[in-house]
Parts: sequence; C-alpha cells; structure tokens
Amino acid sequence: MTQIIKTLTIAGSDSSGGAGIQADLKTFEEYGTYGFSALTTIVTMDPDNGWHHNVYPIDASIVAEQLKTIFAGGPVNAMKTGMLGSVEIVRVAEQAIKENLQTNVVIDPVMVCKGEDEVLNPDSAEAIRDLLLPLATVVTPNLFEAGVLSGLGKLSTLEDMKEAARLIHKLGACNVVVKGGKALGGDQAIDVFFDGAEYTVFQTAKIEPAHNHGAGCTFAAAITGGLANGLSVHEAVAKAKDFVSAAIRNGFAFNEYVGPVFHGGYRLER
Repeated sequence: MTQIIKTLTIAGSDSSGGAGIQADLKTFEEYGTYGFSALTTIVTMDPDNGWHHNVYPIDASIVAEQLKTIFAGGPVNAMKTGMLGSVEIVRVAEQAIKENLQTNVVIDPVMVCKGEDEVLNPDSAEAIRDLLLPLATVVTPNLFEAGVLSGLGKLSTLEDMKEAARLIHKLGACNVVVKGGKALGGDQAIDVFFDGAEYTVFQTAKIEPAHNHGAGCTFAAAITGGLANGLSVHEAVAKAKDFVSAAIRNGFAFNEYVGPVFHGGYRLER
C-alpha cells in the first residue's frame, strides 16, 4: 500500500456544505489525502431571517482534546486553520503546531462569515496576527482580512493588495496570498502572491453566475493539499487557483441566498 498523505483542518462547521470543515475535507479528498478535522465552531444560517449567521464556538478544551487525538499519530503532511472563534482556541492551535513541530501550515485568517462585514471577534483577529502568522507557511487573507491584518483598512486596487501582502509578510508569515476574487473591480479575479522577495499576480476571468460560497476555505484547503503532496508553495498556490476556479464554475444555487462551489469541479473538468 502506498504511503498515506495526511492533512488536517482546524475550523468551523458549515452545515450547508460549501465552506468550513466540510469544504476542507472534500478538497483534501480531491487531492488524494486523508483528512483529519478538529471542530472549533458551529455556524447556523437562518432562512427565515435573511440567512442570518449564528456562530457557536466550541470550548477550547474540547478543541485541544481533538488535536491530541489527531497528533497521537505524529505530525501531518500539511494543515490549515479556518474559523477559530475565540482567543483561547487560537492559543490551542498555536500550541499544537509548536508542540508537534508541524510544518506546511496554512493560515486562513477567517474573520467574518460570507455576507457579513464586521470582524466576528476582534480579539481573535489580533491573536491570529500575533500568534499564528509567525508560524504560517502561507497565509490567505481576503481583501477585508488583509486590510485588517495590514492595518491599511479598505483595499481597492492591485497596488493596495501588494502593499498589504508586504506588511503581512513583515508580521512573520513566510508567504502571503491576498485574495481579490470578485471583490476587486474589473472583469478579472485577481490574487497576489508574495514570498518576501517577488510578487506573482494570478488572475482569471470572473465567473458568472458566481456560485462562490466556500471559495476561500476551498482555496486554502487546496494549497494545503498541494503542500502535502510535495508541491512548492508557488506551485501549490497556482494549482489551488485553478482548483477553486473550477469549483466556482461547477457551483450551484443552493437557495435564494447562497450558491456553494462544487469541490469536485477540477476533477470533472479533467
């Protein structure tokens, strides 16, 4: 039997299946890896109240027990974090990474639910910046998150994205991907990759209709899968861009509020 490639997500649950640990585990499977998960939060969405999100963090001690279970088999080939929910959970993630000498760490600094525009927990955002970015092989903020982490606020141009990436790199992350996606003006979905020395701009034509619920989680999980399979960071990011674009193209309308990506899209198109 070939050696099993192991991946881990420390993230929240999205019962609609598009984002969170559901997106991560589906993506890990598409990359041919065995996925572990430590659940940090449960998110519900209310169709009777405009798809309003409710977020329920899990006790940090239970998150720690899940990680103890997972790391009983040693470090994984690559891991990611998503929605963490509280400062205590951020600290649990930090401790697990350090104690297990975990490498190939992708930090997706989730600060909001899609459709929301305020940081869920400002203290958690600061803890991610201070405790997890210095451990990150790659950090994958969207425009809002990059504006918060860099201190620049609202980002609206490619040059804004590059400057945010530079400032976030100074916080300790080895590599930074600022995701412009459909939020940046124009007809291209643009992401900026910065390795501390050079910028790479990845762009594809925007897809309409944009069934993109879960695109951010899926992108970070795809980078994780790429790293686990031995790709360089640049190669993993490039493939993840193609993977998530295919997932959006094959997405569907779940209801009047949301259209999730389809995580098997890359495989189906090939």
